[in-house]
Amino acid sequence: MTKVYPMVPLSEIAEAISRPVSVTAGESYRTIGVKWWGEGAYERETIDGSRTAAKTLSLVREGDLIINKIWVRHGSTAIASKAVDGCAASGEFPTFKLNQNRVVPRWIHWQTKARDFWTKCDALSRGTSGKNRIKPELFLTIGIPLPPLPEQRRIVARIEELAAQIHETRGLRQRAAEEVEVLTKSELAAIVNCLVNRIGVHLLGDLILSANYGTSTKCTCDRGVESIPVLRIPNVALERVNFDDLKFGALSKRELEGVLLSQGDVLIVRTNGSADLVGRSAVVPPLAEPTAFASYMIRLHCDRDVITPEYLQLMLKHLRTDSQLIDFARTTAGQYNVSLGRLRVAELPVPSLAEQRRIVAYMDRLQVKADALKQLQAETADELDALLPSVLNKAFHGEL
Repeated sequence: MTKVYPMVPLSEIAEAISRPVSVTAGESYRTIGVKWWGEGAYERETIDGSRTAAKTLSLVREGDLIINKIWVRHGSTAIASKAVDGCAASGEFPTFKLNQNRVVPRWIHWQTKARDFWTKCDALSRGTSGKNRIKPELFLTIGIPLPPLPEQRRIVARIEELAAQIHETRGLRQRAAEEVEVLTKSELAAIVNCLVNRIGVHLLGDLILSANYGTSTKCTCDRGVESIPVLRIPNVALERVNFDDLKFGALSKRELEGVLLSQGDVLIVRTNGSADLVGRSAVVPPLAEPTAFASYMIRLHCDRDVITPEYLQLMLKHLRTDSQLIDFARTTAGQYNVSLGRLRVAELPVPSLAEQRRIVAYMDRLQVKADALKQLQAETADELDALLPSVLNKAFHGEL
């Protein structure tokens, strides 16, 4: 049965409070921040008094309602937890003491996570001076539903029960997807180890006919008359070539000779600020037009009488995911790098071409199943993300 709760302004259950402390150079102060979209207050850092121009700060106590005046329109409101008790807030973070004879702090906590509450904060922030800062007295005019204390406690308990179930379900889905990814990784590792024990290894340098870096020519989204597509890291990051978000470059005839791609070439990300991206590779599919590749990648042209491009890519994936890549990846100026010299000494087993194809086909089937589960997990995650806002909406409209 739907219940109608009276709407009251925050001013009826909260009042602005300041617990000033003088700021002194040489003294330490724990500072506080408030995350967006009701994600809570947190301790930012401990600073020396000499690092702030403020003459005084205000202490925050557990159970306080605290806001960020600038970002309250983005849901930057929270109930202070025990973890931030005793932190010091500047004037940008007004605090309010709740009248606990009328309101349960957790009731307000869940209000701060509701979209209706964010919308009200946003409406009151617009048009005010100073980067849309909200005035504390204006914030207190926001109306919230306020049932009797026993009803608040009952609803809060129900919300938290459902929120825990949502969190647990999300975790189970995520772990399932991660376990499938681990399974594919361990299955590939088992295949490689078995091959190594049976047939030994070859140096990668003995299996490639040519290898080189890509073009450093500046590329743009706009295509000129003499420009051609240039594949970049985003085009191979998913370990298959995609032609989305292409950029184009005008290359000289001499440069083209060294960077034009052919079907079956293997592209490897050689340098990036993300260690997870370095070493990712993709096999070049049939191309509709002349296409080059950028300098952040290495192109390998393998001896296809000995090794297939797809099998080579699979072995490169094993080297990367088995953490062996760190043997030939190093950081310079914040970039992780794979050099041609290091790649040439990488070791991998090389069975017959027929067995290589069987292994690739088997791992492809396994990956298809893993991708399907990850897609299901992503879809379920979207559904779970929508579930809590729905629960809160029902709760504050007397339907829970």
